[in-house]
Amino acid sequence: MKLRFFPQETAGLDSLARMAGQITAGTQTLAELLGAGRADFPALAETMRQHEGASTAEFATLLTAMRTSFINPLPREDLFALGRLLNETSEILTGAAELVTLYRLDRVSARASDQLEIISRQAELTASAMKSLNDLDSLEDYWLEVLRLAKRADHTHRTLVAELMDNHSPTSFVKYRTLADQFASASRQLRAVATQVGSIIVKES
Repeated sequence: MKLRFFPQETAGLDSLARMAGQITAGTQTLAELLGAGRADFPALAETMRQHEGASTAEFATLLTAMRTSFINPLPREDLFALGRLLNETSEILTGAAELVTLYRLDRVSARASDQLEIISRQAELTASAMKSLNDLDSLEDYWLEVLRLAKRADHTHRTLVAELMDNHSPTSFVKYRTLADQFASASRQLRAVATQVGSIIVKES
């Protein structure tokens, strides 16, 4: 890693860590939602929107820190890319909660829960990684593990879609497939975060 001889502002890294924390909290709320009854859907969906709102507020804080800091801990374009990807992940997870609520999906399969479990693990690893961005040498394992989980998530998604086709009417299939696709998007987005970190590791080595 490159040696740095001047003090740096860490506010941007702190914002990234808090954004990743909102994603982890969002996966926990989604797990509650998948096990809840319809009467609880609106309140849990609102909690998801609050997680997203907190993430967006942290993204704004990150942008301010990048503009006002004399020396940033990472290149501004990398900080921005990570913040954008994390915030979009929160948006995707909120979208999943809204789909469950709007379509009244109270019979989500165990395979969909498997999708969310993988996303939750990716989120946990990402939250830990965002707290360690000032020590890039420690993050190579994170990068590779999230990529491995993303491949597992893709396989789970394909299997789930096939099962949905066998077990649902066309109308019901579309609803549950849309949720499955939303989960797949969240996993791919977290993979993009890890790929961005991998790019930073290579550039800063």
